[in-house]
Amino acid sequence: MHSRIFITKPQKDYVLIDSGDCMKLERYGTVTIARPDPQALWKKSLPDSEWKKADAYFAKEGGEEERGRWVITRPSMPEAWSIAYGGLKLEVKLTPFKHTGLFPEQLNNWQWCKEIIEEAIGSGDYARPTVLNLFGYTGGASLSAALAGAEVTHVDASRAAITWANKNAELSNLADKPIKWMLEDAVSFVKREIRRGKKYNGIIMDPPSFGRGAKGEIWRIEEDFIPLFDDCLKLLSDSPLFIVINGYAAGYSPIAYENNLRQMIGQFGGTIESGELAIEDQSGRLLPCGIVSRWKRS
Repeated sequence: MHSRIFITKPQKDYVLIDSGDCMKLERYGTVTIARPDPQALWKKSLPDSEWKKADAYFAKEGGEEERGRWVITRPSMPEAWSIAYGGLKLEVKLTPFKHTGLFPEQLNNWQWCKEIIEEAIGSGDYARPTVLNLFGYTGGASLSAALAGAEVTHVDASRAAITWANKNAELSNLADKPIKWMLEDAVSFVKREIRRGKKYNGIIMDPPSFGRGAKGEIWRIEEDFIPLFDDCLKLLSDSPLFIVINGYAAGYSPIAYENNLRQMIGQFGGTIESGELAIEDQSGRLLPCGIVSRWKRS
């Protein structure tokens, strides 16, 4: 499979205005922010005068890209606000580790899964496909799948993320959809689902490089990813639709995830596509944001 670039272009409520000098300038709705991004290893297109118009910027501390604090320059800056994105309404706010609760580059994956789910329901073969979303964060992928008609199980070890995801469900008018919000360690949850005999038509996973479960369980991708993936395969139904593996762990190639998915071809046929997730800024340059490998049944 040849590597591809999956591009998120400017949207009504999200725009990557500029990037460069290891920074990115973004607009979320009516709020503009500037924050570090080590992938932006080129010069900025816009003058500093434009960057200084940002409502908030993330000031690094101690030379570490993830450590620092937000500096608010707009007196009326809201603590949290909502934007329309990917057919959803999502809450955005500035977190201590420079994040906003939304990874805009995931829009391509949301749309890909949504199309597969809608097509499966339209065929009459699946009344309501079941989808498992591991390391689900603030719920964008889960809500997009639910919007398409899936029954979703959303798993995350962070209580704050689960609360945020529920808020996003309310904002998107999806609170009554069949979504199970599970505050659990992904590895432990999957093992319990195997014992319960649970099956899923689709699996989405976004494993971090390091993390802690709801009860302090330690996750290290180099040790735990392969056993988790093998267990996930035991949860697939006899008629699976897709598997998506996102990656932000430093140093990994999408080929690493693709090599795990290749066994799906031998068992179920279908296709795999792998590559980089990127966002296009207003100058037309692409900012690399992560990797993905995804399989779908033909």
